Amino acid sequence: MSSLLLRILYGFSPPLHRQLFKWPFVLAAGKKDLIDLPVLNEEDLEEQFVRGSGPGGQATNKTSNCVVLKHTPTGIVVKCHQTRSVTHNRKLARDILREKLEVEYKGEESELLRRQNESIQRKQVKRRKVNENIEKKRRFKETLNAEDFGFKSQEP
Repeated sequence: MSSLLLRILYGFSPPLHRQLFKWPFVLAAGKKDLIDLPVLNEEDLEEQFVRGSGPGGQATNKTSNCVVLKHTPTGIVVKCHQTRSVTHNRKLARDILREKLEVEYKGEESELLRRQNESIQRKQVKRRKVNENIEKKRRFKETLNAEDFGFKSQEP
């Protein structure tokens, strides 16, 4: 992709090493990017950086790399502390907030909820099949054991 095309599409021209890495196409290959998520206005967001909690010891307790985003019109709050990088946590928090806003605005018609429900149903079907197979094996073993006892009683 040429620098001129990048300048037209995205309003900037990245350095040469970034021109070789065609990141817009890599992002378009992800599953989440196929869904129409709402656009976030930075004026509607309140952002705070707090100290995270959980495992990690001194690296977690001394750095404020946990991002807390609040969407003021809806009051939705997202807290992200998945990595040690503040910039990566900021991006992840915005992605999570966009997903929550999509669910908030579209409700049951949300593409994310539909995919999540399909995934839950697939897992339930798979679990049901596993339980049926376990039950078949158990009954088969019981019949084998019953036959073994029957043969032993006939031999003496």
